[in-house]
Amino acid sequence: MENLYPVQHLTRMWYVLYTKPRHEKKTAALLQEKGITVYCPLQETVKQWSDRKKKIQEPLFRSYIFVELEDYEQEQGTVLATRGAVRFLWWQGRPGIVREEEIEAIRQLLNAYKGAEISVQFAEGEEVRITKGALREQTGKIIQIKGNKAYLQLRSLGWNIRAELPVQTLDKKQ
Repeated sequence: MENLYPVQHLTRMWYVLYTKPRHEKKTAALLQEKGITVYCPLQETVKQWSDRKKKIQEPLFRSYIFVELEDYEQEQGTVLATRGAVRFLWWQGRPGIVREEEIEAIRQLLNAYKGAEISVQFAEGEEVRITKGALREQTGKIIQIKGNKAYLQLRSLGWNIRAELPVQTLDKKQ
């Protein structure tokens, strides 16, 4: 079978790897043990427990890390066989590539602005994929956004269903 979307070879490029929830740091460490260059941007946050406060390092992008590969087709299997790795992020039929300048910009942002937060913005009418809960992997169209809640129109089984979901459970549809 011929590959309709040839992937660039023998040029080190950054790819976006989707991980299991709360496995970003563990997966990054396991990939580094395999000799793969990984970038898991971390931000320092203060967590409040009932008896104390503690500073911890949390991933800037939940469930995503960046992996630098020279030959995607040859190395993807090793990456995906790593505990915690789920899939590569794809864009327009190809693995999503992040330029070196963008990786460097994230590093500079985190060094210059402690406590920086990055969020994905959604717009009404946008098609999204649900990443958590009973409707996981379903797709829908955003009808309305109020605060951190999104109201979606889901067309599964030929029915129009309106669901209220936290925006943290949504991902841009690929």
